[in-house]
Amino acid sequence: MKQGVLLKMQVELGEKVKYTLNLGTDSIEMNALLGTSIAFNFHDIIHCVRCGRVTKKSFAQGYCYPCFSTAPETSECIIRPELCLAHEGVSRDMKWSEGHCLQDHIVYLALSSGLKVGVTRSTQVPTRWIDQGAWKAIPLARTPNRHLAGKIEVTLKAHMSDRTNWRNMLTNKIARDIELVEEKQKAVELLQGDLQQYVIQDNIVTEINYPVLQFPEKVNSLGFDKTKFIEGVLNGIKGQYLIFENGSVLNVRKHGGYLVSMEY
Repeated sequence: MKQGVLLKMQVELGEKVKYTLNLGTDSIEMNALLGTSIAFNFHDIIHCVRCGRVTKKSFAQGYCYPCFSTAPETSECIIRPELCLAHEGVSRDMKWSEGHCLQDHIVYLALSSGLKVGVTRSTQVPTRWIDQGAWKAIPLARTPNRHLAGKIEVTLKAHMSDRTNWRNMLTNKIARDIELVEEKQKAVELLQGDLQQYVIQDNIVTEINYPVLQFPEKVNSLGFDKTKFIEGVLNGIKGQYLIFENGSVLNVRKHGGYLVSMEY
């Protein structure tokens, strides 16, 4: 039995994505557990992933309410990059923003359930694509800060989605007839003025394969707020979801900070 606080699984791009779940001092190679029965027991304790204090309720995937209200990691610009003001010297924590917002950002197009546009720090490629369950992605632009990347995203999401249909992603109902290089060319034509200078000229498409034995026809979301014990045969891993043989799925990242024990 392993015990510890849940955090999002670590990922590594390869022939198939390699997933590692860290619980306490233990690192569990999740790919090796495919086809076997695993079980989680929630101990009714949630620790804030930032300050460590015990909280009755988790906000924004693992924060206590005080941290949710004040931490730079939960600023509105994390969801809406165009609202970032760090380039003007405005931030909940400028030192944090210097390492996160005032760094190169990539605007990308990805295929998961369908075509979507997204933004991430350049150091988070391809981790961000994997966490979203994308099976193909292409960088579109590189900007020197989060705000500019957000401006490009706002322009493009008027013409395409910036969200993933998680049910379609987990049942592998994915867009296979969309050519990302062609979509990138269309997207570039939508950019006006100074935004054109940030376009990445090469058209390298990254394809991502996930460790899944068989995709379910439909999925049922599980959560520790409703049930303390989750057990099943692990049939696959995609995004930050564990997919069980009966079609039940567990979003590991959503339960950041939850104290659990795991048996396998």
